[in-house]
Amino acid sequence: MYSGLRLLAVHAHPDDESSKGAATTALYTSLGARVLIATMTGGEAGDILNPALADSPAAERDIAELRRREMATAASILGAEHQWVGFVDSGLPEGDFETQVPHGCFYRVPAHVAARPLVNIIRRFKPHVITTYDELGGYPHPDHIHTHTVTMEAVRAAADQTELPELGEPWNVQKVYYNQDLSPAKWMRVHALLEEKGLESPLEGMVKKYQERPGRETWLTARIESQEFMDTARRALLAHATQIDPNAGFFSDIRKLASEYWPTEEFELAVDNTGRDLDPRTDFAESDLFAGVTLEDGTVVGDDELKKACAQRSGEQS
Repeated sequence: MYSGLRLLAVHAHPDDESSKGAATTALYTSLGARVLIATMTGGEAGDILNPALADSPAAERDIAELRRREMATAASILGAEHQWVGFVDSGLPEGDFETQVPHGCFYRVPAHVAARPLVNIIRRFKPHVITTYDELGGYPHPDHIHTHTVTMEAVRAAADQTELPELGEPWNVQKVYYNQDLSPAKWMRVHALLEEKGLESPLEGMVKKYQERPGRETWLTARIESQEFMDTARRALLAHATQIDPNAGFFSDIRKLASEYWPTEEFELAVDNTGRDLDPRTDFAESDLFAGVTLEDGTVVGDDELKKACAQRSGEQS
């Protein structure tokens, strides 16, 4: 069944696909589903965050090309397809986005204009499910925030037969989810769980920042059991060598703790056109992003379909 299913993961920069929902991507591609990663920008404004590459001539000369190669490697590790949407990285200013983000970058492109290439991708790829960020971007980066706005506009326009007919036949996306793998709700729970077990939590500083930051109500509608693919996700992330220091920070000890004490990835259901009676504000109501989706032949994905597919694959491998 999964070989007939398609998921479009819309991200802001190369490396985002490997730090948000990557194990879920690897899980679905292992079952035969097609996953297309659409990256809105080239990550051109990114700094070199790995000390081992601080003096790299290639990174110094053309970080954009280096990041393109890193992205190709990461997508291959995840078993996913990939497409650049073609906008320029806005960078992360310290102050007000409206006054400090440079002209000509992604954040400055009006949503209805930036949505056009994504509408074309949606109508060509015909995803049953799309994943992206919530209205706060998952974290406060101008490109993440704009990715949310542009994606939601593209989903709306792609379904409207009166809009942009030159970009293909209309396509109605059945479900849209927000990545919540970096949600305050998740990491505050991991922090509390570590403290309950009497373990020292390295998340205290992160939790404090979450508490100080303006937030939104977050529901973890879907919990995807993906521990088997956490190492695949980690390898994909490490492929972005310019951005990841494997020996320090969030992507080392904290990620390892999370995979041990919270070996799942979470998503918030934002749009549901399946006709089901499901309250998206109920945590862990789903265990499969494709649950309730209707395939082109009329088959409906059952709530336990993913569990059965994983069990069948395990039996075939043993």
